[in-house]
Amino acid sequence: MPDAPVALSSAPPSPAGAVVVFHARDLCKTYQTGEVQVRALHDVNLDIVRGEFVVLLGASGSGKSTLLNILGGLDVPTSGEVRFADHALSGASESALTAYRREHVGFVFQFYNLIPSLTVRENVALVTDIAPHPMPIDEAIGLVGLTPRQHHFPAQLSGGEQQRVAIARAIVKRPDVLLCDEPTGALDYQTGKMVLEVIARINAELGTTAVVITHNAAIAAMADRVVYLVDGTIARIERNAHRLSPSELSW
Repeated sequence: MPDAPVALSSAPPSPAGAVVVFHARDLCKTYQTGEVQVRALHDVNLDIVRGEFVVLLGASGSGKSTLLNILGGLDVPTSGEVRFADHALSGASESALTAYRREHVGFVFQFYNLIPSLTVRENVALVTDIAPHPMPIDEAIGLVGLTPRQHHFPAQLSGGEQQRVAIARAIVKRPDVLLCDEPTGALDYQTGKMVLEVIARINAELGTTAVVITHNAAIAAMADRVVYLVDGTIARIERNAHRLSPSELSW
């Protein structure tokens, strides 16, 4: 049975001995659109521990992407505190956030953002120029199962293969965390499950902390914990007693 819902005023305790990588307290984000203020996040409290697989689940407009962007250093909160390990992200300069993203974070988005004139291998290799300790390119491509396709161009690949290239590009720099925004949103059922298999493998084999946004409730079953967002707040957090593999999911 899942844990009881947590109170909104505080984050749940971390497991004994766990290393907290993300620490967010009283996180708020408000956007100004003309004369209208849009509250995207309100009083969010959350800890994420090293090696954890977390799913952020909620409807469109619930604040999932805003929270992920703040954790990834792509956006900053209006108020509150957010830290990654010993890095204070709230109040950090743009140069500090750029260094944080380059050294610690791998991003995977719904759309693949590959360079069409470069091969699979060349798209992945681009990231190694800015990473301090990248893994061998062959290793990253092998982890996503694309070694036979490494000299193909994006137009010669299926949507699922292009998404796997995007994952290889994200992990080749050995990020501490992999942040995925609707990584299966543009894919069909079978292809989406293949992409989820790759993300689960990266989490399990490399120990990479994974945070995945989805509006698909079935995907929640493969997570350690599921964070439910509603109207910019955390409605509840549930822990799965048993994680399903992507092959066991159905929707």
